[in-house]
Amino acid sequence: MKEKIGVLIKNYWEAYFPASAGKDQNFFTALNLSILFLMAIFIFVNPLLLSSVSNLSLYLSLLFLIILLIFKKTDFTLRTPLTLPFALFFFWAVFGLFFALDFNNSLNDIRSHLLKYLIAFFLLINYFNSQKRLEILSWLVISSTTIFTIGAIIYFYFVLGEPFTARLGTSRQLLGYKGFGDMFTGIMCYAIIFSITLILHYLYRSKSKTVKILLGVCVFILTVATILNQSRGAVIALFISLVILSIINKKTLIFVLAAVILIIAMPGFRDRVESRGLFTDVRTKMYRLTIEVIKDYPITGVGFGMQIYPNAKLVNLRKYNEKLPEKYQQKPWWIINTPHNTYLDIAVRTGIVGLIFFLSVLLIAVLMLWRIWRKSRNDYHKSWAVCLLASLASFLTLALFSDATYGSRAVLLYIILSMIVILWNLAKKETSEI
Repeated sequence: MKEKIGVLIKNYWEAYFPASAGKDQNFFTALNLSILFLMAIFIFVNPLLLSSVSNLSLYLSLLFLIILLIFKKTDFTLRTPLTLPFALFFFWAVFGLFFALDFNNSLNDIRSHLLKYLIAFFLLINYFNSQKRLEILSWLVISSTTIFTIGAIIYFYFVLGEPFTARLGTSRQLLGYKGFGDMFTGIMCYAIIFSITLILHYLYRSKSKTVKILLGVCVFILTVATILNQSRGAVIALFISLVILSIINKKTLIFVLAAVILIIAMPGFRDRVESRGLFTDVRTKMYRLTIEVIKDYPITGVGFGMQIYPNAKLVNLRKYNEKLPEKYQQKPWWIINTPHNTYLDIAVRTGIVGLIFFLSVLLIAVLMLWRIWRKSRNDYHKSWAVCLLASLASFLTLALFSDATYGSRAVLLYIILSMIVILWNLAKKETSEI
């Protein structure tokens, strides 16, 4: 066994660092491989609350890329079907700086919550640009999310001693729990449902019984975690994902049935739905309040900064609340100062024009997957197209119930979009019709 591993490492080394190569060539090869390794770390640590490691990995990758670009030792490209809509959205956000209610906060957030993710997106499509690397990318998401989920369940229910009727990962801001950071209740479902979709994709394709059992256990754990979150939006997103996956494999309907049984068996989620309903929520009042603000800033919004909308000195939500019909008004002493809806959040920060540019990114991504499904003759590409459509659909559904333009969930959106572009490029190599 040791000899086989030794031979494998030797062959790998010689493939990238042949004896005939000079020191300069080996140096630039090492930089390219380092970017691949660092971006793998960036993806893996995303749900694990290691923001310093994540940032270091990304910015080191960018530094190495700049060196490679200076010496013209990389084939890095910005050409993708999503480049133009991304550029339009980015430049519109920059244009909005001239009208932002808080210039400094908007400038900072354009850098840390837009430019940063765009850099990650282009690095991913350039360095995970093969079938094998696409699969590595997906396994990084699956493994890190599963590790986080198991840790979250153990910490919340067995270390903190919370009853199973309590919502998994209840916000530390509300109850003082430490350890969940940006992955508190509901938000962790972005990663969990994405991983469930990826796991089911492999479960259908795997021929090994051992692998199928392991993947089945992972799906069970992640599904239980979704229900323990008691997030109605997450359950809706999960069902949408499973229904889309059933396009390529009717066996997915078994998982739908299993999920229903688990929901019925979980008293916490059942009680929450019975008391609040599946669709009714205080969010209706929050959405109406956000729309009132959008009416006053319809073109450029209040500014890209995420601290503008909740800042009472800049946006008087109490006054906007008073304009609403009484049944849509929130209590004057407790007005929730966040849209809790990604699309309204983007509209209030960048205006209707910014929202159109953002939606154009999503629309083009969906059209790319549709074209792959229709034109590709390769079952591998078709199955991945359905998998990524299910992943994107579940994400966009969850985005209806929370803000998803920052933190770990925003990274997941750019991972999904990068995987769509990688798949598009792979399918294009197969047929010129795409």
